[in-house]
Amino acid sequence: MTRYIIRRLIQAVPLLIAISVIVFAIVEIAPGDPAQMYVDPEKGADPEYIVQVRRSLGLDQPVYVRYVSWLVKTLQGDFGFSFRTRRPVALEIGDRLPNTLLLGGVALVMSILVAVPIGIISALKRYTLIDYILSTLALVGISVPVFWVALVLLQVFAIHLNWLPGVGMRSVRVQYEGFEATLDVIRHMILPATVLSLAQTASWSRYQRSALLEVLGQDYIRTARAKGARERRVIGLHALRNALIPMVTLIGLSVPSIVTGAFITETIFGWPGMGRLGVESINGRDYPIIMAVTMLSAVLIVVGNLLADIAYAWVDPRIRYD
Repeated sequence: MTRYIIRRLIQAVPLLIAISVIVFAIVEIAPGDPAQMYVDPEKGADPEYIVQVRRSLGLDQPVYVRYVSWLVKTLQGDFGFSFRTRRPVALEIGDRLPNTLLLGGVALVMSILVAVPIGIISALKRYTLIDYILSTLALVGISVPVFWVALVLLQVFAIHLNWLPGVGMRSVRVQYEGFEATLDVIRHMILPATVLSLAQTASWSRYQRSALLEVLGQDYIRTARAKGARERRVIGLHALRNALIPMVTLIGLSVPSIVTGAFITETIFGWPGMGRLGVESINGRDYPIIMAVTMLSAVLIVVGNLLADIAYAWVDPRIRYD
C-alpha cells in the first residue's frame, strides 16, 4: 500500500501542473483587463497610470514568465498577494477555508446520516409505497437545481416565516458570546448546509438502495437465512456491512466537494467561505486568488481519490493495490 500511495502521489504531479497551465491560460484569455479595476477613480483612465498599475501587478511580463514565476513561488509556499485587498493569498484563504470546511463537514455528516437510512429502508421495503415515495423524493433531489432550492428555502424560512437567518455566518446587529455565539452560527448554517447536502443525500440514498439490493441477492445471504439466522442479524451483520463498501468510495470522492461544491451555496447565503471568495475573485479578475483556489481544489480532488482507494482497501481486505 505504501508503494501504491507514493506512486499515486508522483503521478499527481504532472496532473496538477497540467491543471495549472490550463487554468492560467483560461484566466489569461478571459475578457477584461484587471489593471482597469484598480485604477484610482480620481486619476481616471490615464494611460500612463494604467501602465504603472500593470507594472506594479506584474502584468507587463510575458505570459510564460508570469506562469513560471507563479509556479516557482507556489512550490516555495508563496502564493503572492491578492490584487484586490493587497493581502497575502495565504491569509485570504486561511480566513475563509475554516468556514468552508465547517459548512462542508456539517453537510457531509447530514448527507450520511440521512442517505444511509433512507437507502436501507427503501431497499428493505422494495416495491412498496414507502419505496416509491423515497425513490421519488430522491429523484426530485437529484433533478432540482441547487440554486433553485436555495432561493426557495431562503424565501420561505428566512423572509416569509423569519425562522432562520438567510445571510452571513453571524448576526451583525447583536454580538453573541460563548454558547450563544455557537448557537448563532448553527442557526446561520442550517439553510446552506441543508442545500449543500441535498443533492448528495438524494444520490447516495439511491446508491445505498442498489448496493443493499445487490448484496441481498447473494448466495451467502440465502445460506445465512437457510441456517435459520435471524433477519436482523442477516441484514445488520452480513448484508449491510458489504453494502456500505461502495458508500465509502462515494464519501471519499465527495471530500473535494467541500470546497468546490460550495461556490453557489456560499454566494447565495453570503457564507464567508472559499466558494464565495472564488466567485468574488473571478468577478474581480484576481489572478492570484483564482489560481490558489483552483489548485487547492485540484489537490483536494487528488487527495480525496487517494483516501477513497485506501478506505476501500481497508474495509474490503480482498482488495490489494501492491
